Amino acid sequence: MASEIEGHGGELAAAVAHAHGVRTMFTLSGAHVFPLYDAVVKGGSPMRLMDVRHEQTAVFAAEATGKLERHPGLAVLTAGPGVTNGVSAVTQAHFSGSPLVVLGGRAPNARWGTGSLQELDQPPLLHTVTKLSETARTVDRIAPAVDTAFTAAGASHRGPTFVDIPMDELFGRTSVPKPTPPQRVRIEPDHDALAEIATLLAAASRPLVVFGTDVWSDGAEAAALRFVDELQVPAITNGMGRGVVPGGHPLLVTKARGTAVGTCDLAIVVGTPLDFRLGYGRFGGRDGAPDAQVVHIADSPGQVSAHARLAGSASGDLTSCLDGILAALPARPDTGDWVGRLRAEVAAATARDGELLGADSDPIHPARIYGELLPRLADDAVVIGDGGDFVSFAGKFVEPKRPGQWLDPGPYGCLGAGLGAAIAARIARPSSQVVLLLGDGAAGLSLMDVDTLVRHKLPVVIVVGNNSAWGLEKGPMQLLYGYDVAADLAPGTRYDEVATALGAGGELVRDPREIGPALDRGFTSGVPYLINVLTDVEAAYPRSTTGI
Repeated sequence: MASEIEGHGGELAAAVAHAHGVRTMFTLSGAHVFPLYDAVVKGGSPMRLMDVRHEQTAVFAAEATGKLERHPGLAVLTAGPGVTNGVSAVTQAHFSGSPLVVLGGRAPNARWGTGSLQELDQPPLLHTVTKLSETARTVDRIAPAVDTAFTAAGASHRGPTFVDIPMDELFGRTSVPKPTPPQRVRIEPDHDALAEIATLLAAASRPLVVFGTDVWSDGAEAAALRFVDELQVPAITNGMGRGVVPGGHPLLVTKARGTAVGTCDLAIVVGTPLDFRLGYGRFGGRDGAPDAQVVHIADSPGQVSAHARLAGSASGDLTSCLDGILAALPARPDTGDWVGRLRAEVAAATARDGELLGADSDPIHPARIYGELLPRLADDAVVIGDGGDFVSFAGKFVEPKRPGQWLDPGPYGCLGAGLGAAIAARIARPSSQVVLLLGDGAAGLSLMDVDTLVRHKLPVVIVVGNNSAWGLEKGPMQLLYGYDVAADLAPGTRYDEVATALGAGGELVRDPREIGPALDRGFTSGVPYLINVLTDVEAAYPRSTTGI
């Protein structure tokens, strides 16, 4: 077997990407990156070429691929505006800890400084939101630079990397050592730190564990469920931690979140930052309860909170962390009364939710959409949220049965990610239902990429919760000022007709009794299918935080 490969820069970069597990290249056409397309067409490094209608969609799709497949996804962007159009999606990957590599075109070295088309020094623009941002300045640097980018993106703590390549160097030829698959490096946690956490856990009477995205990304979902089951500790989840403790599990207490977070005496947070979603790391203190002790466990040292008051912390391979705590535990905490209290609250909340899920109101309450959707979802369905108020209801009602089945924008809150995520999910999970939940505001940021679904024959069911407003802003403005401005959209916009004009299926729903049949038609259609549901703008999600 040859120990070297010879080819142009695109072939060398594609060979490295293929060695790192890439099977799909997401892109929007541009002359600066033609050699990368040539490499795919010639098939030396077989992968699918997925061209989209906006560069942000290419990067959102690659980011979602990294989340779903747990190795870096690949987006290829042409120079200048191609790269800058992708920056928001790169930033989402940065905040979500998503393994992602973006390869950018760059004006040719031979013309640098003379004003050639789209000449821009791009790496400084991405430096603050990537683990690595550099230029592969010569053809012989392309393969090693791309290999370094993939290795960095896939290592804890995961995140995006960026490499741009001058056009003339990308067309150039050379020989390089044949790329080899990467070897995962696991960070061993401090066992004394784990023993200290175990001691805190043994002494707790109201412990709570929180699992986040990195539990899934680090491959620790089995250890996380084992931790909950063996200790009988109640759990809540966020991000791609959703499904780690499956929906319906007796120790999943998301529906009793307020009591669990507000009255626990020990919170063990695993694989997610102590940001606005978790009260910046403050637990307890509700209804006269004292502040809880907080433990933070992260996949790498730099992710351990520096702002919260911590009673303990550990970092490293998350399976080793969770199993190490179990092994060091001096005694199992007595959680019977605590779990019983939370389960009773979950049951009461479930009963209350049933009323909303079955609401027959006119206009349609957005919860009724979920009342119709939930019984139609298979256990392996991938559900994607892209929106504000409408998708907040999804977070309340949708509890995945398995890990790796939920996608949302994450803590960066970047709308427009949904179509890219849907493209990625259909490719990564070819036999699963894929459902994209779009607010009507979010729909305006990416709906043109329904064309991508159509052209590439990727069936996805898209549900638009259409309340003709930026609901996440409209209510708070009214509370603050007594009026709202720049918060209304055109009433009853026919997003379904946009989809059908692009070659997809679609229909408008005004009657709550028609939601279920519309979903059935969408799931059996075999094509991208958009269901545009007109909802009540007054039925706002009852949120307790603004994220500020």
